[in-house]
Amino acid sequence: MIMKNPRRLRGAIDMGTTKVAALVAEETAGTLRVIGVGVAPSNGLRQGVVVDIERAGACVASAVADAERMAGTSPRIYSVGAAGEHIRSMNSRGVVSIANAETEIAPEDVARALDAARKFSLPHDREIIHTLPQEFIVDSQRGIRQPAGMFGARLEARVHVVTASRPALDNLAKTLTLAGVELGEIVLEPLASATAVLTAEERELGAMVLDIGGGTTDVLLVSECGVLASGVIGLGGHHITGDVAYGLRTSAREAERLKVEHGCALSTMVKGTESVDVSEVAGRGARRVARQVLSGIIEPRVTELFGLIDQQIEANGQKGVLGAGVVLTGGTSMLYGIRELAEQVFGLRARIGTPRGLDGLSEVVAHPRFATGAGLLRALAPAVVFGDAAPERSGRFALGFHQVRRAIASFI
Repeated sequence: MIMKNPRRLRGAIDMGTTKVAALVAEETAGTLRVIGVGVAPSNGLRQGVVVDIERAGACVASAVADAERMAGTSPRIYSVGAAGEHIRSMNSRGVVSIANAETEIAPEDVARALDAARKFSLPHDREIIHTLPQEFIVDSQRGIRQPAGMFGARLEARVHVVTASRPALDNLAKTLTLAGVELGEIVLEPLASATAVLTAEERELGAMVLDIGGGTTDVLLVSECGVLASGVIGLGGHHITGDVAYGLRTSAREAERLKVEHGCALSTMVKGTESVDVSEVAGRGARRVARQVLSGIIEPRVTELFGLIDQQIEANGQKGVLGAGVVLTGGTSMLYGIRELAEQVFGLRARIGTPRGLDGLSEVVAHPRFATGAGLLRALAPAVVFGDAAPERSGRFALGFHQVRRAIASFI
């Protein structure tokens, strides 16, 4: 009797400030087909971090139940994204000598070089979640992606290391356990988003991905050699909504509606004759407000966000490597005029990024707000972003590489 091959399923959970999204996909013939999607309003999370485990767990359970009901099946484990201002990153390097230069560099030598690049001081409350190879140097030859099999006496690994708060990871893991979900990998959210939205040409030329969510904006800079920098800024769509509510003296719900339906990030794109109805608080009726007034509230906040990022990449000398410009994704990237404002602030070409390379329910997930979830589904195929140099995951929640002890401090 011939047994059929079991279905190869993948699950992903994106826990954001605005929503919790669960995706289920089936891997067939090298492609991913999305077969289940579940979305629940977010509760118990603030700026990407769990602040109420019970409420967050209930949101996850609801989203997962809907996704599995649609899929008609259940993955064994789910990958989940890590975000929030507790995320830190830095570039590091490790050097090892090859005992016999007349023999080929072995995979064990590569592992030793990567391990050397991770040996820096960390406090007990920090944990490495990714070690992302940028390049290897064999003797004086640079730009090597896969040194195993080459000959040389000295091997250097240059990597991008991402760490997170251990308590934040523990709370994330406990939330999923409470929701009845088995945790697989924890993946940096901007890394997942970049995996979903970048093209091969953009990775080769160099690009910056900005995933603008409700509570935070995730930043990732990539080039042909891999991840150059990453970071998280505590500004997002909710801050824009708050500004609108304060400026127009209305409720947060009405401010969100105005932002989504009538908001514009660039005032010059709004005609002076346009106006919008703004509902008063406590049912006091509505009043007419010029749409340029609304845009005049939104534009400064978005300009502030982009300006902070632009100053940092300029200071680090990284702007010159962004040949493909800026890719905006996340729910707030759908704000009218935000692409044009990004081009104005950064002085680079910009586009809106939607998830790529998925079949099945692609018409549902082909939206910027699903970029992280779609990227998490593809997280087990990191070569999509990093070419031949696949990232190593470290820590308890990933592939169990090693525990860390002391901390780094870094921004982008």
